[in-house]
Amino acid sequence: MKNHSFTGNLGILVGGGPAPGINGVIAAATIEARRNKLAVYGLQHGYKWLVRESEKDFTDHVRELRISDVSRIHFDGGSILFTSRTNPTKIPGGVENAVEHLKSLGIRYMITIGGDDTAYGAVEISRAAKGEIKFAHVPKTIDNDLPLPNNLPTFGYQTARNLGATLVKNLMEDARTTDRWYIVVAMGRSAGHLGLGIAKSAGATLAIISEEFPQKKKISLESVCDVIEGAILKRRAMGHNHGVVVIAEGVALRLDEKELKKNRRSEFKYDHFGNPLLSEIDLGKIIKSNIERRFEKRGDHRQLVDINIGYVLRCADPIPFDQEYTRDLGYNAVRYLLSKNPRHKQNAMICVDNGKLIPLYFKDIIDPETKKTAVRLVDTTSESYQVARSYMVRLEKRDFEDEAFIQSLAKNSNMTVSTFIKRFGHLGK
Repeated sequence: MKNHSFTGNLGILVGGGPAPGINGVIAAATIEARRNKLAVYGLQHGYKWLVRESEKDFTDHVRELRISDVSRIHFDGGSILFTSRTNPTKIPGGVENAVEHLKSLGIRYMITIGGDDTAYGAVEISRAAKGEIKFAHVPKTIDNDLPLPNNLPTFGYQTARNLGATLVKNLMEDARTTDRWYIVVAMGRSAGHLGLGIAKSAGATLAIISEEFPQKKKISLESVCDVIEGAILKRRAMGHNHGVVVIAEGVALRLDEKELKKNRRSEFKYDHFGNPLLSEIDLGKIIKSNIERRFEKRGDHRQLVDINIGYVLRCADPIPFDQEYTRDLGYNAVRYLLSKNPRHKQNAMICVDNGKLIPLYFKDIIDPETKKTAVRLVDTTSESYQVARSYMVRLEKRDFEDEAFIQSLAKNSNMTVSTFIKRFGHLGK
């Protein structure tokens, strides 16, 4: 598949879960590469076929990309090259097979679009190729949890937040109309940026993220349910019997497994590459059932509705922010690969801040022990988080200091004041 009318060959692949804007990166990179006399090959399904020993399996899933193939795809969600979670470092012979296939195709440059596993796969393939293939990695996740400089968002996050906020806004109106509560679980495996961003933008009643609990400790399911039950009771005392709670799915990863196993269909399951399958932990239903039981014990029938907002966000058509952002990223990935700057000889993650390329070198950002980048958590000491908290409905210290309000809370909870304080007083500390 070598084409001798070009000065070199560039490969592009996508790994991990989808995110709005992938096609924008592919389009921008392809156009800039072709303008610089590079042939461009799209490797379908990430590393899946690249790590196979069979050359036919590999070549059957490679397509040459021309400008006419990509000139309008930046409007579209999904990925024209598809994606997969295959990790070449966890496939016997996978890295070596990848090097052989890339060399057979004459590829000197590679753009990988993905997260930690995709980036680390690039590191190992480049090492095995003895530097003959240069990699530029474009970070991708709707979770917004990569440590990009100056708090830059990851591409796809703004689109996911935009759609998520619209969906939650609709649920808020449904909750008001039908006088009910919704428990919404949002994506966010390691950090709560997406769940918090959706809730803050939409004005949801409450958002719960793992960062609000002490770090390096397990989170008690009971403590999560206490916060939600307290919000429901406070809203009732304020004259409202409805609301929407947004909770980041990553909370489930920090729950005690023994506590989870008490709930049907809630033990941890893992994919072929050792990643926990959060989709198999029905966090919303677990919380819903727990809180409903609490109300039933007090003779108070309260039905909640749980819903997941996750996969529906990943292949949304990108909003203009991500259309523009991914064009910058794809263009700069190619410019970095072709750069004659001696400092740009290394493999790097591509960032763009204020229109300027900022390469983050693999050796500086990927931990050789964990084989991952650091996680950018929500800073709960920031003013941005404090603004979000100030507009949530939660039981707070001042609620327990207001004698008239604490009596109203107790009355609406079918409890005495002393029982209410004993039960929920810890939330005001």
